Amino acid sequence: MNTQSISAVSAPTRQRRMPAEINILMVLLGIALVFEILGWIFQGQSFLFSLNRLKIMILQVSVIGIIAVGVTQVIISGGIDLSSGSVVGAVAMVAMSFAQVSTYARAVYPALTDLPMIVPLLIGLACGALVGFVNGWLIAYTKIPPFIATLGTMVTVRGFAKWYTKGQPISFPTDGFAALGKGMMPVLIFVLVALVFHVAMKYTRYGKFTYAIGANAQAARVSGINVERHLVKVYVIAAMLAALAGMVVAARGQTAQAGMGLAYELDAIAMAVIGGVSLAGGRGSVLGTAIGMVIFGVIISGFTFLRLDAYYQEMIKGVIIAAAVVADTYRQKKRRKG
Repeated sequence: MNTQSISAVSAPTRQRRMPAEINILMVLLGIALVFEILGWIFQGQSFLFSLNRLKIMILQVSVIGIIAVGVTQVIISGGIDLSSGSVVGAVAMVAMSFAQVSTYARAVYPALTDLPMIVPLLIGLACGALVGFVNGWLIAYTKIPPFIATLGTMVTVRGFAKWYTKGQPISFPTDGFAALGKGMMPVLIFVLVALVFHVAMKYTRYGKFTYAIGANAQAARVSGINVERHLVKVYVIAAMLAALAGMVVAARGQTAQAGMGLAYELDAIAMAVIGGVSLAGGRGSVLGTAIGMVIFGVIISGFTFLRLDAYYQEMIKGVIIAAAVVADTYRQKKRRKG
């Protein structure tokens, strides 16, 4: 075989082996460049070279990014989780009720005020784990489709959040709990969560099992993986991350309301899909989702920067989500043909 033939064979091989995250990163750079150009044309200023704007942008999406890390694992396992936003609202209410100061006369639990930050944090994570266990058990052992199971949980948990204090908000947290949302702490929490689960999905048995189940659950079962138990574990982790996001949201605003987290699950799914996670299961990465999160943030911030009406923003966001799903479907067809 001559040199030209070797080059012809090795070139597509290199192309196939290029990490998917590189393509997503190129999309991010392209979108950022478009907004930079439009900024100078319509606003007469830079979009990218504004530290304050970038800080606000990353803060806006970091909380949903925490949810997206859990949703990524669920989608890779071949499922879906629509209950994340409701978990945010419910856990925000429950955790805040155990994080109130004693000087507030209308505390939910007057005998349980001024508690250390770890107490409401653990209570919130436990509530998330309970919801995740219900989701996982319904999906793994009763074989209810994930869409239906988590849809039912979404409605039930949101109802619980409204019932908990009859729709009344809960405020006046301790300084320790409020610290979860101060400054750039939400971003630091996201980075830590993303780092931990990037390593877990790429280098541990947990990640390998999750990918295997998403690619082919029956083959995973034959190879000795306890598919049902692992699915429960995946949904528990996803719900606990949603619970963590709920507490960060409550701490940041120093108040908790039952309506918190509305449609967060859709934004989290969008971040994952934009980041290259396949809705068919078995493919994707936490790193790709993190890049998808930044893309999402750049788009939202860019629209605001250009002073585009909020209604148009929602419509364009929907188009972007649909386009990401179409692109995923195209990738799946292309992979099957290959």
